[in-house]
Amino acid sequence: MKKALQHPIGLAAITGLLLAAAWPTIGFPLLLFIAFVPLLWAEKQLRAAKASTKKVFFIAYLSFVIWNLLTTWWLYYASGFGMWFAVLVNALLMSGLFLLYHQAAKRIAPFYSLVLWVCLWMAFEKFHLEWEFSWPWLNLGNAFATFPKWIQWYEYTGAFGGSLWVLSLNAFVFYQLSKYDSQNTKKTIGILALGIAVPICLSLSIYYTYKIEGTTKEVVLLQPNVDPYTEKYNATNYDTTQDLLALASPLCTASTAYVIAPETVLAEMVPYDQFYQSTSPMLMRQFIQKQPGIELLWGIDTFNFITDPAAVKPASNAYRPGLWVDFYNAALFVNASPEIQKYYKSKLVVGIENLPYKPILEPLLGNVMLDLGGTISTKTTQSDRTPFTSADGTKVAPIICYESVYGDYVNGFVRNGAQFLAIITNDAWWHESQGHKQHLSFARLRAIETRRDVARSANTGISAFINQKGEVTQQTKYGEKVALKGKVHLNNQLTIYVRFGDYLAQLAICIATLLLLLIVIKPLRKKVLL
Repeated sequence: MKKALQHPIGLAAITGLLLAAAWPTIGFPLLLFIAFVPLLWAEKQLRAAKASTKKVFFIAYLSFVIWNLLTTWWLYYASGFGMWFAVLVNALLMSGLFLLYHQAAKRIAPFYSLVLWVCLWMAFEKFHLEWEFSWPWLNLGNAFATFPKWIQWYEYTGAFGGSLWVLSLNAFVFYQLSKYDSQNTKKTIGILALGIAVPICLSLSIYYTYKIEGTTKEVVLLQPNVDPYTEKYNATNYDTTQDLLALASPLCTASTAYVIAPETVLAEMVPYDQFYQSTSPMLMRQFIQKQPGIELLWGIDTFNFITDPAAVKPASNAYRPGLWVDFYNAALFVNASPEIQKYYKSKLVVGIENLPYKPILEPLLGNVMLDLGGTISTKTTQSDRTPFTSADGTKVAPIICYESVYGDYVNGFVRNGAQFLAIITNDAWWHESQGHKQHLSFARLRAIETRRDVARSANTGISAFINQKGEVTQQTKYGEKVALKGKVHLNNQLTIYVRFGDYLAQLAICIATLLLLLIVIKPLRKKVLL
């Protein structure tokens, strides 16, 4: 058994298991601070034995498949192919990055190769936030989402601060243990403990001194608990609106400012121009007339036909010759004003809501279904992060589902004046699994980063109120039809992270680029990095 654990394959498996065991919502994130050490040690053994690149790739791929599979297996409920695609391809990308570290470690001093590894991983996480196959679910800074008291300093660094924390301590421990010195091992443990304790103590200091202040608004969250596979598309928008208003009415008072309903809760898929003139918004306005001051923020699945070729966008879908269609996963904001404010979801789920690199892949795929839980049809997005503006000037960020995983994306709403965050989502696709729990926990990160209260309406749950410290103050149970009333504080202050965004990742990209250039230029490599 001992030999198996010391074998590169055994070490690689340990890394995968430690990473998975650290992940929200059932994991313990302290494991992250040593999770990569076994894999780094396995690579060191193979490098010393001059093993082939294939063997290094294999152990890395084993680690990352285990991690991805154990933490995101629940994607299977939405699509079996989609789950395996996400697991295997994401592990492939991570393994490619590790191979780059391996090649660097053969050519430069250990200190510089580990610095490069840290920077490359952070660059990879930033890349995963930006490209069209985006999948940032396993970015390391997300792992502390259920321990908000440890990461109050995310208001300065964002979740990338957590990634840097994890990666730098793993690199330090491996570097020190590589010296084969028993006294050095004791020193390493002491410094590791300090490296964990100091940021936590700093965070606790911020936590206990931070004051939640500001005007409050009363909010009613709706959780209709509709099965998205069987019930969702059977009801008309009129029937759904009646049901939602009946659910909200018992909790609405003269103090209620907002009634928030989930993503695509209006799912009758009629063109938006027809919806605007339909009975559903009529019912909403009748409700608002009876409850003065209430404003509705609801999700809708809708579309528009396009006949003018000049109006066709890259995301527009060909319907038939001379006719195109734009599909929208949108949020609506309805109040006493005659106009309905709209926001189009713009961080889309790969395969389900968009075909990545559509101009390239669509001609190759033709009419073939891309079975990631959806089709090759692509939703239309918008370029700006415009908050909804209430009658009294209050601004609320309409964040739709997957968008809540993107820290700097949410910052865009706050920089444009959003005073609290409204997250509308449908997590029922994953059933009763870790998926919806992890998704809720990531909303806590956004609250800390922006210091904005969060009002989260989820179709089947978990709907919740989250304060500016990332604490869940009220929540529903999963799988119940219910309305939840609470208050949100309005905040106008901008945190350092809101102002400067993912600056840590950008710095890491610069350092990684510089190191890679020095490695490529042999005279400089010998002079600087050895």
